Amino acid sequence: MKRLDTVTLKQLRALQVVSETGSISVAASNLSLTPPAVHNQIKQLETSFGCRLLRRDGAEGFTPSPEGEVLLRAQHKLRAALENAVHEIDSLGKGLSGIVVLGVVSTGKYFAPRLVALLRSALPDVEVILKIGNRSEILAALTAGELHLAIMGRPPRLPEVHANVIGEHPHLMVAPPDHPLIDGPREVKDILSQTFIMRESGSGTRILTMRFLDELGRGQDFARIEMDSNETIKQAVIAGLGVAILSGHTVYDELKAGRLVAVAIPGLPIIRHWFVVYPAGVELTQTAVSVLTWLKNNAGDHLPDIEGLQLPQA
Repeated sequence: MKRLDTVTLKQLRALQVVSETGSISVAASNLSLTPPAVHNQIKQLETSFGCRLLRRDGAEGFTPSPEGEVLLRAQHKLRAALENAVHEIDSLGKGLSGIVVLGVVSTGKYFAPRLVALLRSALPDVEVILKIGNRSEILAALTAGELHLAIMGRPPRLPEVHANVIGEHPHLMVAPPDHPLIDGPREVKDILSQTFIMRESGSGTRILTMRFLDELGRGQDFARIEMDSNETIKQAVIAGLGVAILSGHTVYDELKAGRLVAVAIPGLPIIRHWFVVYPAGVELTQTAVSVLTWLKNNAGDHLPDIEGLQLPQA
């Protein structure tokens, strides 16, 4: 039988650092311990669980065994839970009623700071900690219990979540102001003759762009350039390297300033939605419920006013 009562946080930390560095001696230096002390902590863990947690992997040094990987995932969740507890204790010490860790996918970083400011104004006794990341990072943090709530463009299939719409999310084709598509012909052949700048495979915006162009051209090929961030894509379009289909909230400032122009194409803008999600089966704290309620009751009020820009119609 596994002896959980003998497991300590120091032992778990030793396993984590050895797994990260691949070396007991380097881990010992990082932890300000001696190599025998680190080795002893690992052996105590292995005795508690009755299995090997590390294995030699040639030049890679020590790597976690499958059982070690399971324990490291549990340690990650435990650390996240303890960090949340520290935040809540600190909040209580400051006289605050609670804390909410809010994750936002990177496309939402253009409105997330204003959203947090509005939340703090509406709920002054709540401390909102904002964490920005790509979709994979936010989903991983949600699964690990590091977030109370997360805002993203489409709910995931896994992990299972409760999802609530909090606003529309339009996607537009954008080009520099002097681009031929702005005032010239916009037949299918004219559109597909352009070079499209898009995100990496797996990106939600990339998937949406590919589906739209495949439907528009019925499978016709087109030139494309792949870039790894919305900021890089915007600058590439402004420089005249091509056109792009992007979130209207991503390009709001550039549209407003005239550095980019929305191209009037039938079928655009594509209207998606922003969702606030949290894991199914998880009971939200009362503070998180207050934030969730505010987000639902003020759906769209915290998003950039794309319609107010009077975009061209196809």
